[in-house]
Amino acid sequence: MNKIYMIYHLTGMKIILLASFLILCFLLACEKGYFESSVPIKKLLENPRDYENRTVNIEGEVNEVFSLLVVKYFSVKDDTGEIIVVTERILPKKGEKIKVKGRMVDAFSIGDKTLTVFKEERDR
Repeated sequence: MNKIYMIYHLTGMKIILLASFLILCFLLACEKGYFESSVPIKKLLENPRDYENRTVNIEGEVNEVFSLLVVKYFSVKDDTGEIIVVTERILPKKGEKIKVKGRMVDAFSIGDKTLTVFKEERDR
């Protein structure tokens, strides 16, 4: 009777350890943003103030790449629109499918015209 109890006890411990490991993996994946859905670019461009202090994901195809000393950017195009992404990272290749995490920011204003861009966040 004692051996049977030990077998059940060991099996129960393995299940608890496995469940704890899976929960930990799930929480780490959530922290890294693997389950976050992407916002359509059209929504960002139509309502940039709604996304002003929020980190969001966009995804699409890299349409243009530009680098000039301290300024690096690329444009991402999805089925709904196209947006400029300012980055400090290595530039992606034109035509590459990409998912980018970042925030909406005002790049600069001239008179009543404002350029709003998507600023890529660096992974921590």
